[in-house]
Amino acid sequence: MTKCIMVQGTSSNAGKSMLVAALCRIYKNRGYKVAPFKSQNMSLNSYTTKENGEIGIAQMLQAEAAMTEPSIHMNPILLKPKGDFTSNVIIQGKSIGDMDFYEYQNKYRKTALKAIHESFDILSDKYDVIIIEGAGSPAEINMRKQDIANMEIAHMADANVILIADIEMGGVFAAIAGTYVLLDDYDRSRLKATVINKFRGNLDILKPGLDRIEEITGEPVLGVLPYDETLKLPEEDSASLTTHEFAQNKDITIGVIRLPKIANFTDIDPFEYEEDVALKMIGINDEIGDVDAIIIPGTRNSTEDMFALRESGMADKIIEKSKEIPVIGICGGLQILGNVIYDDEKRESKHGTIKGLGLLDIESTFSRKDKIVTQSTATIPNNLNGIAGEIFKNITGEVVSGYEIHEGTTELIKSTNLLNIKKGQGNNDKGKIDGASNGNSFATYFHGIFHNYNFRREFLNYLRVKKGLEAKNGEDPYETQKDYSLNRLAEIVEKHLDMDIIDKLLFN
Repeated sequence: MTKCIMVQGTSSNAGKSMLVAALCRIYKNRGYKVAPFKSQNMSLNSYTTKENGEIGIAQMLQAEAAMTEPSIHMNPILLKPKGDFTSNVIIQGKSIGDMDFYEYQNKYRKTALKAIHESFDILSDKYDVIIIEGAGSPAEINMRKQDIANMEIAHMADANVILIADIEMGGVFAAIAGTYVLLDDYDRSRLKATVINKFRGNLDILKPGLDRIEEITGEPVLGVLPYDETLKLPEEDSASLTTHEFAQNKDITIGVIRLPKIANFTDIDPFEYEEDVALKMIGINDEIGDVDAIIIPGTRNSTEDMFALRESGMADKIIEKSKEIPVIGICGGLQILGNVIYDDEKRESKHGTIKGLGLLDIESTFSRKDKIVTQSTATIPNNLNGIAGEIFKNITGEVVSGYEIHEGTTELIKSTNLLNIKKGQGNNDKGKIDGASNGNSFATYFHGIFHNYNFRREFLNYLRVKKGLEAKNGEDPYETQKDYSLNRLAEIVEKHLDMDIIDKLLFN
């Protein structure tokens, strides 16, 4: 019989995702078949599974920690905010449309619950252990009747709950005690232990508070997890971009335009693992400054972000910089780099059809009724136009992989394609080519394109040589460091938490 345990938090970003990932790796290392599960997730960073469905990026990472294939059943409900209290609702990997909170709760809650039960049962048939992650806080008592992410799921799965709280947020003891007090007896019966996360300092100073919390809750504090700056793992929430400290003063600096509706920003993660590369997040009202290349990332709304770039003056700054340095677009960034984005039906925003930056000679259109969601592979052609031909000349014919999540399609005018599709959708329904290249710009619909080490290496080596630096080769620092971080995370949890209690909560 499958065994389950659940991690809930006193707030968003308390550390639920990371603790679930750590427990997935710990129990996998002990020989169990382990799966993560998050019934409902709200995230703009998503991943495409082999079933060609979307799940939150955190569940993809947790599946990696468990060394198992990510599945739509690990995150059966994904909500992708689009603004104005509206989200794209994705059930078991497939979009069922955009709706506001009230429409979702009144019309689709039963459908969502049915999918959650079905997905949980599918995982239960396949795995020995399921590590469940909650969402937000279980103490949102105004929403208890609508809950399908926290205590409702704990009862469904008959799972004991570990509560985690982030001490960096301040008021950690009040958050823990308040959570216990606000829950009714039925829900409180599921809470069996507490963890404090991201502590920096002398643990002796904290101990009186830990003792008092155990008195108040009647349940043990499993331990205190230290803040570890060596850990590098993908972030799920765009709010993290505000607090995340990017390395500075490196040989190479890549500017990333922080679009107002930025999405899938984990596309830039691999650059953080390169020891000589710095990332500079550039707001639409900032100066671009001294950077060696610019990336325009994905967005949940291309036309609104293009309008914002134009209104703020950032569009002109990017165009001017493109005369000197490469400008790269990913997914929505590809559409923004083109001549025009056709949206006559105003599917994306009230702005309708809008002119792009004009750095790629392409035109994009929003007219499809369905979203393209697929894992993709492609080869690098030998007739690349513009700067891409110079950058990737040593790896023509090489296979690269990624995943696509987009509604728009794109037609080339005089630009040439960046990739030849082997599997996937690419620019349009013909399904043969992806992306575009001309001048100092190139772009692709492939999320995760820079996760391909040779592709990233050739791009960075072009920038290095251009600055008189030596080209680099060797192992992929991203994959090496990510696996190190997952193992290190598991080690920290095993060292600082009472695993004997966790074992009893899981197996007894």
